[in-house]
Amino acid sequence: MGKLWQKLIPAHKLVERFTVWDNHLLDRHLVAADCAASIAHAQMLAAIGILKPEEVAALKEALLGIIRRSERGKFSVPREEEDCHTAIENELTRTLGEAGKKIHTGRSRNDQIIAALRLYTRDFLLEFRGAVLGLVSTLIAFAGRHAEVPMPGRTHMQIAMPSSVGLWAGAYAEELLDDLRLVQTAYDLNNTSPLGSAASYGVPLPLDREMVCRALGFGRVQNNVLYVNNSRGKMEAIVLEAVEQVMLTLSKLAQDLILFSMPEFGYFGLPEEYCTGSSIMPQKRNPDALELVRARTATVSACAAQIKSIIRALPSGYNGDFQETKAPFLGGLSTGLACVRVMDLVLEKLSVNEEKLLAGFIPEIFATDRALELVSRGVPFRDAYREVGLHLERLRGLDPREALKAKSYPGTTGNLGLELSEARLEELKSELEGERKRVRKAVASLTGLEVVFFREDG
Repeated sequence: MGKLWQKLIPAHKLVERFTVWDNHLLDRHLVAADCAASIAHAQMLAAIGILKPEEVAALKEALLGIIRRSERGKFSVPREEEDCHTAIENELTRTLGEAGKKIHTGRSRNDQIIAALRLYTRDFLLEFRGAVLGLVSTLIAFAGRHAEVPMPGRTHMQIAMPSSVGLWAGAYAEELLDDLRLVQTAYDLNNTSPLGSAASYGVPLPLDREMVCRALGFGRVQNNVLYVNNSRGKMEAIVLEAVEQVMLTLSKLAQDLILFSMPEFGYFGLPEEYCTGSSIMPQKRNPDALELVRARTATVSACAAQIKSIIRALPSGYNGDFQETKAPFLGGLSTGLACVRVMDLVLEKLSVNEEKLLAGFIPEIFATDRALELVSRGVPFRDAYREVGLHLERLRGLDPREALKAKSYPGTTGNLGLELSEARLEELKSELEGERKRVRKAVASLTGLEVVFFREDG
């Protein structure tokens, strides 16, 4: 059967290897999504008189068979077929004859790959949002359990002011909740149907783009057919940049945990089962998982930057350069989700050493609080600042817990406001669950199966 575009002259083997590269391997992730989009497209072609009802039925049965085989690892994409779109169409033509030859009517591999990527990405983002919400829930619970446990606050890595473990953990929970708003925006932009754009310029057939959009559960049709192809790469970069923001939060959290679990600090104890050892030093418990979260933040950032570098100077319409965006995109997504999963595991079993935390409260940590206490008695701040700075020895014996309680307005150590984060968490959980149900219902109605387009195991 060969390539969809092949005529009489076969492709040069070196050029074939060079142009296909690893595309046929990457496309194994997209088989189910491409098949589902093909079912929706076939039903639309029947509605406009291109396909007969019996042809649609046969195509749907065959496509569902390919999905099942793909889930079992039994459907491959050979290098000579270039991509999953070719492999699937060739399989349909081999088994169904004329119906298989008709399935490509009104579309291009350009809008096929975009549709498959959108479906794959939609499932990923639903899973990713759920994982981040799980981590937020873990952080809020951790903050609540340790709301009154004093923790030295630092600036420039030096002792600064009294803080608490609750304030520290609650800060990361709020940050991730804000990150999730960016992820939601990326989800909304991605959740648009590209089918019907074909090679960027539409086709002279009465394609019903809304019908296909509804069948696949997309939020809306991406209207301008040229913009559809122009958005390839840019959409992937937007999604990865949202994931990257989560990763930046995780990297700082990982760094804190690495630092504060060092024996010299000893504030936190890392779960032993999530640490690794040394091949030569018997005593070692290394925070490799956290170090890799920190490092892989750079990996996700690099994936986003690579995609933007590829598309930054391309002319409008389809360009072969887009193929090079697929590997960093798929790799960046799986890396981001794995890091969220690992961080949640660590936080769930993280122990807190209150004795070590209290030992960090040297007298100087109370200096600012003492100066502001003098201000409350009418002393000008700059005079109070100087007075305390010249007599730090007077700060000995102060109670860290009393210092925490003294700050009582919202968002401070004495009034964390965790209920605000909990309310936002529940709101985002409800939004996510509603969207999951809507998408699953649409896909199940189309295929009759519980098809998952994104799988963490590849």
